[in-house]
Amino acid sequence: MSDQPPLHSVQQLLSAQPVPSAQPVLSAQPVLSAQPVPGAQPVLSIEHVTLQIGGARILNDVSLAIPKGEMLGVIGPNGAGKTTLFNVISGVLFATAGVVRLNGRTITREPIHARARAGLGRTFQTSSLFAGLTATENVRLAAQTKAGGATALGKFPRARDAATRLAEQRLAEVGLGAHRRSIAGGLSHGDKRKLEIAMLMAMDPEVILLDEPMAGVGSGDVPGLMEVIRQLHHGGRTVLMVEHHMEVVLGLVDRVAVMHHGELLACDTPDAVMGNPTVQSAYLGGAA
Repeated sequence: MSDQPPLHSVQQLLSAQPVPSAQPVLSAQPVLSAQPVPGAQPVLSIEHVTLQIGGARILNDVSLAIPKGEMLGVIGPNGAGKTTLFNVISGVLFATAGVVRLNGRTITREPIHARARAGLGRTFQTSSLFAGLTATENVRLAAQTKAGGATALGKFPRARDAATRLAEQRLAEVGLGAHRRSIAGGLSHGDKRKLEIAMLMAMDPEVILLDEPMAGVGSGDVPGLMEVIRQLHHGGRTVLMVEHHMEVVLGLVDRVAVMHHGELLACDTPDAVMGNPTVQSAYLGGAA
């Protein structure tokens, strides 16, 4: 069983139709902790979510409560269900059972574009850019989507100018101000990831799902991209991040959720999770 990212762009995220539900077979240890930070109300709730496809149970009774402003890392071996969980949260897949709520609103059966407009943003494992357009044009397209579409902006020059200013502001915020006129396809992989984040920021989501943001990024670009993600979080947004690089996860997140065979094995502070024998055995290869 492998995680599956079937969509590859911000535009697809807003317009694609969800795939009918489908199943993982599993029995993990009881969840250590999946509760929000005391005193904080969850902005995103995943309640007993199960996804079954044919005879395979891909997610099994997963529950998480993510408070506003938290950064949650989601880790686990390949095929653990991490990207599939993101697919269920964002509407690419519909859960077979369970509930997904955003700010208390049930979005379990809502289409992708409705969830995006409700404040949910996402990046994918593979690039979601228009390679032949400039960085500014890419971000402006995302801003146009938020504002009601390219056609509307084409008819109203002031709206287009406002979208351009917003695009340049978002590019500056991720450290790409000097590359605003650069063709997206010519950027380094790390800068492409920053551009994807700038596109998300132009859509002003409240909750952001980052699916392996460091995938394909050279070691020299990792610190700068980590800082962009850190500032994204410090700006008040709630961030969920699937990432295999543990030094990145431990350097950024408030809590870590561990997926294993489609189940939530543990969710707690980084120190508590990394010191848990069950996690060490299932994910880290055994206690040191």
